[in-house]
Formats: sequence, structure tokens, C-alpha cells
Amino acid sequence: MSADILLDGALSWREVGAVAEDGATLGLTAAAVARIGAARELVQSIVEKDMRAYGVNTGVGALCDVIVAPAKQRQLSRNIVMSHAVGVGAALETAAVRAIIAAAINNFAHGYSGVRVEVVERLATLLERGCVPEVPELGSVGYLTHMAHIAAVLIGTGAARVDGERRSGAEALAAIGLMPLELEAKEGLSQVNGTPCATGLAALALTRIERLLDWADLIAAMSFENLGGQLASFDGAALALRASRSLAQVGQRLRGYLAGIAIVEASAGRHTQDPLSLRAIPQVHGAVREEFAHAELALDAELASVTDNPVVTGTVQAPRALSEAHAVGASLGLRSDALSIAMAELAAMSERRIDRLVNPLVSNLPPFLAADSGAGSGFMIAQYTAAALAADNRRWAAPASLDGGVTSALQEDHLVHATSAARKLLEVSRNAQTILAIELLAAAQAYDLAPAAGARAPATDAAYRKVRERIAPYRDDHLLAEDIVSACELLHGAPPVAP
Repeated sequence: MSADILLDGALSWREVGAVAEDGATLGLTAAAVARIGAARELVQSIVEKDMRAYGVNTGVGALCDVIVAPAKQRQLSRNIVMSHAVGVGAALETAAVRAIIAAAINNFAHGYSGVRVEVVERLATLLERGCVPEVPELGSVGYLTHMAHIAAVLIGTGAARVDGERRSGAEALAAIGLMPLELEAKEGLSQVNGTPCATGLAALALTRIERLLDWADLIAAMSFENLGGQLASFDGAALALRASRSLAQVGQRLRGYLAGIAIVEASAGRHTQDPLSLRAIPQVHGAVREEFAHAELALDAELASVTDNPVVTGTVQAPRALSEAHAVGASLGLRSDALSIAMAELAAMSERRIDRLVNPLVSNLPPFLAADSGAGSGFMIAQYTAAALAADNRRWAAPASLDGGVTSALQEDHLVHATSAARKLLEVSRNAQTILAIELLAAAQAYDLAPAAGARAPATDAAYRKVRERIAPYRDDHLLAEDIVSACELLHGAPPVAP
């Protein structure tokens, strides 16, 4: 199979993002195939020697001390998939499912899980041929349910989409030329174990947030121009007094976007100081970038780690199955929680700038950016939408890592909720994207309605023109929601100027 990315060591989070969003495919190097095969030999040796090993010849969870006879080990693997596929709610988007599958392949390729190479190659084939298992988004306290629904398709149950059509698992496999798999000893447990769901969802979130952070700086510069901000707020020497490389980076970017431009120069000295939603852009955006960098490190470390339980090691003559807690993604959960808070703050600041753009008491612009104030409401209610999403983000940003809980008859008596943390990071980033899209539309409208328009900066002018290529000035003549959707789509791509 020809693949866009060959997996040898560990994937980076950007590679998982490329599989998720760009449709990249995964293949295994000879070294990865050898590692997977060697681990499978260890499992076979454990079975032959009748050594007790969790999930190989025992039950799972609180049933870990119940011995399963060799004749029932295939049944155990199948039953684990069937009983663990208990997700509820709406199906995850295609990109999220692809990200989870990529992270699972990455975990198996470390060579400590003991699944057959055939199982890993089947997962890669799902990616290559566009078969997307139907994975409900809710029901995981850490892992298990998401991967169980993916595994269900591999064994011919569950449901999947092929070419946009929903089919049963068996029908979906047939459509891409595959037969259902019969899982061997340990393969059922390995299919649902580890942190691929949290890792995949977090990688998808970071892929989207990285683009949003660049757009956020540019959009903020557009609002800064329209609201007559004081460029002295971004003075390099003053910003250097706070020891933050990210703050300095954002400040330098803003100065580059705005220096020597008529609109900004005309407002110099007009105020003693700007409101914080303008003045503190480097401080807030810089802090968010620092949290993003921390999340990057945690996510790449997770991808470089073995997160199965048990892991198989040793030799064929003396195999070992070590039961540990590597499937507990505490670090990733904590970092996802922290980045959710950071993105919620960035979006909340954006909403405050939207409010200033539409408020004639502070904007020096037509009320609510309406083309015909009174007969038209302009962006009045779009700001309500932004306020509602910012409020939703405050609720989403509550840390999942502290939720706790007890499952499996006290066997699993501490839960870190890494998957929930990653899932809500996606929700917060989605809301942030919509809020920034509304600010982008409002800033573009403000340029059109400015009473004494001056020359825009080249960077902000490029952003303005990018908007106007696909979205006309708003005149209360169509649903403003349509423009918001178009602006959100615009933010899926890179900004029109290099950061």
C-alpha cells in the first residue's frame, strides 16, 4: 500500500492532524512491522505457556481475576468489543474518527500491544479507502468506547460511512474489498485500550487552533485599526519588561501589521490608554500561545509513549505481560483542560472587541455597523451570538480532569477524563472560531462604514480583501448567519499574510 506518511517511530501531532484533516494515509515501515510481529509472538507464547495475563486469559476490569480458558479467548476478544461499544449521542465528525484511528495505529506500532500486523493494516486500509466507522461522541470516561465502535467495524458489526453512504460494518468492509476479522487473544482488549481517542481528538484540536491563533492576531489588528488603538501599547521596549517570548512575538507581529499606517497614526494621542481588549492583546494572545506550546509537548510525548495495558515484553522463551496504568492520560487531560481555558479567554476578548465595534458610544462608527441604522440592525444580534458562545466556552472550560468518578466495582476508582478534556477542547476551539469569524466580519464592515477612512495596513487590507472576495458588505438583505458560516470556512485556511 502506498502511503503519504510512513510510520517508523512515533507520529507527531501534526502528522495525526494531516491524516485527520487533509486525508493523508498511513503506512508501516519494515521496522514497525517487525516490532508488531515480535509483540504478537510474545502473546502467542503467553497463551501457549498458560501464563496469567490481563485481558489475554482473564476477564477485564473487576473481572481481572476470572480465568478464561484457551477455547474462549477468541470469544473474550469479540465480547470485549461488543460490550464496550456503548457510545451514545451524535456521531463524531469524519476528521475526528480518522485522527483516533491514526493514533491507534501509532500506539500499536510501538510494538508492545501484541496485536497481529493484519489488524493494524486493516485500520490503515480504513484510512486509505475512506471508510469511516460511526463513533458516537459520548460515553467515555477515559478511553474504551470510541475505539470499540471502530473495532466493531473491523469484525463486521457496527456501522460506517463509505462514499457518504451509511452501511453496516460488514457492508462497509465489503465495499472496500475486506472481510470481517476474527480477533485473536488480547486483540479485543488492545483494540479498546490506550489513549488513541484522547490523543487523536487533541491532535485535531491543535491542528485547528494553530491556524486560529495566527488569524486571531490579524483579526485583532483589524479591530485595533477600526477602534483607533494607540500603537504605543505594543512598544517593543515596554513589552520586553515582561519575560515572555510569546508575548514579544505577538507584539512584534502586531507592530508589523500596523506600523506607519494612516488610520493608526491619525489616532495617536487620542486616548491616554486603550481598553484592555485592545491594549492587552499581546499579553493574552501570548499567554494562549504558551499554553499551546505546553499542549504540543504533552501530545507529542503521548504519541511517543506506549499506552496499552498490559504491555508485553521479554522473550518468546520468557514472555512478560505487565499490567500498569499507561492508558491513563493524565498529562494530556491536564494540558487539554489548560488550553481550553486559554482558548476560552482568547475568544472572550474577541467578543469584547466585537461589542466595541458595534457600540456607537465607543466606536465612532454607525450604530451596530448597520448600513441603514434604525431600519437595519446590522451586527447587533451577531454580537449576542458571540456573547452566547463566549458564555458556553466558560462552561466548557471547567476542568474535566477534576470530575473523578468510580467505575468497574472499585477496580477503576480514579478517572482523569482525558478524552472528555480533548473533546471539550474541540468544542471550545469551534466556538472560538465562530467568535473570531464574527469579529472578522464586523471589522470588515467597520472599514466600509468608517466616516473618514484612511489607508489600511497592507496586512489588514489583505485580510479585508480576502473577506470581500466571498462576502459582500452586510445590508440586512439576507441571513447574517450565512455570512458567519462563510467566514468560519475562511478561517479553516491559512491567513492571507504570513505570521
